[in-house]
Amino acid sequence: MNIKMKNTLKKLMPFALTGVISGATVFGASQYFSSENNGEDFSYFTTASKKSAFVGMGTAVGDDFVKASKATVPAVVTIKNYQDRATQRMPDNDMFDFFFGPGNSPFGGGQQRQQQPPKNMPSGLGSGVIISPDGYIISNNHVVAGANKLEVVLSNKKSYIATLIGTDPNTDISLLKIEEKGLPYLNFANSDLTEVGQWVLAVGNPLGLNSTVTAGIISAKGRSIDILSQQSRTPIESFIQTDAAINPGNSGGALVNVNGDLIGINTAIQSKTGYYEGYGFAVPSNLARKIVEDIKKFGLVQRGFLGIGSLDLSNDMQVAAYNQKNKANLKVGDGVYVTEVTDKSGAEDAGIKTGDIVTKIDNTDIGSFADLSFAIGSRRPGDKVNVTYTRNGKVNNVTVTLKDQKGGTSSRSKDDLTVTEKIGSEFEPLSDRVKTDYGLESGVLAKNVTEGGEMDKIGVVDNYIVMEINGKPVNSQKDVEKILNGYKGNVQVKYVDSYGRITTRGFKLQ
Repeated sequence: MNIKMKNTLKKLMPFALTGVISGATVFGASQYFSSENNGEDFSYFTTASKKSAFVGMGTAVGDDFVKASKATVPAVVTIKNYQDRATQRMPDNDMFDFFFGPGNSPFGGGQQRQQQPPKNMPSGLGSGVIISPDGYIISNNHVVAGANKLEVVLSNKKSYIATLIGTDPNTDISLLKIEEKGLPYLNFANSDLTEVGQWVLAVGNPLGLNSTVTAGIISAKGRSIDILSQQSRTPIESFIQTDAAINPGNSGGALVNVNGDLIGINTAIQSKTGYYEGYGFAVPSNLARKIVEDIKKFGLVQRGFLGIGSLDLSNDMQVAAYNQKNKANLKVGDGVYVTEVTDKSGAEDAGIKTGDIVTKIDNTDIGSFADLSFAIGSRRPGDKVNVTYTRNGKVNNVTVTLKDQKGGTSSRSKDDLTVTEKIGSEFEPLSDRVKTDYGLESGVLAKNVTEGGEMDKIGVVDNYIVMEINGKPVNSQKDVEKILNGYKGNVQVKYVDSYGRITTRGFKLQ
């Protein structure tokens, strides 16, 4: 090996990963992803050299890759996210900064960002997977977030305007539909049966390169990388980790086995540059399938909760911090330590107490919080689960009936949602000081604004002041509920942002 090659390989060796990003959506035009190689020759890593990696393994693997690719590519689509340029929010530390590094976005960085994508160009590009012949498409929530128009382009270049059926920020899954029949589609495989070391293919549209297939193996299961907490207060993270190359634009695309069956939805990469460095993550197909089934049947996700506060005993840093704060002496190991039990929850009803350590749900071993969140989060209210836990060294088993966050055990539809759930925000009265500072006679403070909810879509974030709804002043959450309870049709919202600017925008309640 010559010196030049050795130097190149050293540069390509794995190094400390310093960020986790949605691996995801390409924002802006493809030329923004060009990078200089400083004259280094990277021709060693060509298709030919990759083929040589399979020498000694026989031809079966390569043949399987070809068959799986032919089965998968026609069912993977490009999703173009178009947003209103005049109202598109670009906050500090947004997705652009994740992809390009702080301040290095092609559209500027942070508060200095002045440019926006050219008119009539999409704000983002991602991928999706057709899951039925009548046009249902699964993708990521962050691929479709903020869109006022979604365009779907098939591998044969046919284009459609898609309807967004629903989203779930908790899992970063979305469901779209196009009006077409007889489409190629992928079947869901049982992701619980996948194994570390198994061959997989990642199929999507990275960096604007349509219908790209990369191969690798499952390198880990049940990974939690703490990325979905950016868009959800109750995230479910139990990713399949793969070393198949995933880059911006792959988000929402397919992770398939050698039969071409869907085992995951590519969602994120772990990288310090915004590009592939060896680690990609996909939502397991079992969880993704449950989410889209809920959205199709009920219009929203049905999620069961155990009803406990928890500490991941497999996380040594969390355990150390807990011990220091509480003067405790917990040991690092497998399982989830119960730090609190919610009143009137399924856990309380079953007799689970603070200090118990959950070790198994049904037949699934619980080694970490990721295992627990997946095992419970993939169930619905009313489902019964067998919980194995230890208390003072003794193993116990109880049956727990899962409940929703409001304590219910039955499925809910959109008609069952409260006003705050429908519009995706809670509200607090304004203090006299705030009214004086802004010169207002009325208004409420937006709180706990839901990512992807109606208020979020029109530009309202936490601590913005909502002055009027449908032309009527509001001073409390009860005022908001009185105006919108049972209401269907166009909703007009007048609000004040953090700079004191007054904006009026709207959405439709159905």
